[in-house]
Amino acid sequence: MSRLGTWLKTLLVGLVALLLLYQLWLFAWVLWWNRVNPEQTRFMSIRLAELRVKDPQAQLRQRWVAYPQISANLKRAIIASEDAKFVDHEGFDWQGIQNAIEKNQQRGRIVAGGSTISQQLAKNLFLTPTRTPWRKAEEALITLMLEAVWSKQRIFEVYLNVIEWGNGVFGAEAAARHYYGIAAAQLSAEQAARLAGMVPSPRFYDRNRNAPGLARKTAIILARMPAADVP
Repeated sequence: MSRLGTWLKTLLVGLVALLLLYQLWLFAWVLWWNRVNPEQTRFMSIRLAELRVKDPQAQLRQRWVAYPQISANLKRAIIASEDAKFVDHEGFDWQGIQNAIEKNQQRGRIVAGGSTISQQLAKNLFLTPTRTPWRKAEEALITLMLEAVWSKQRIFEVYLNVIEWGNGVFGAEAAARHYYGIAAAQLSAEQAARLAGMVPSPRFYDRNRNAPGLARKTAIILARMPAADVP
């Protein structure tokens, strides 16, 4: 084997080793966060950096609350809106992904993602908002880690506490106080459905709270909520 061939082989082995070490590092965090609540996610760090470009003193609004302290209305609303098969699948809703692909092909652009709650949480915890094949592959691996180690209730608890709900607003408690001036435990069915409708475009709806599209989404989610299966 030539020197170049030996060098390339060594480089390839080194890259594979680094990749495996990175996956082990991620898995270690998954194990840790199964028992310890995350203080800040990668997505939250990105948003905070963006806010501090305009205001160096900017802070995120987020307050962790335990699963029982979040309204059952909000839990049902999020399941109905984001992932109706959450308690049954193992991280991926293949039918939902297929439906999203067909919808995107019909529209000629990306209008639906088909991501489950587990996939969304994987992205928020560790990754960036950019859409690349590498990010989607990494998202899938992290999703498998979460589903293997965490219970469905733990996945849902962390998700409800870290997802973006407005400009600098993260988690159910901060969202309930930001939009309604109440605790997450006090959310009514209609309030919960409205918050669930905001999840795909939280910063837009924070600026446009009376958008007609949000009212329509709220009505649809309300109708679906009684059938939602919550962990």
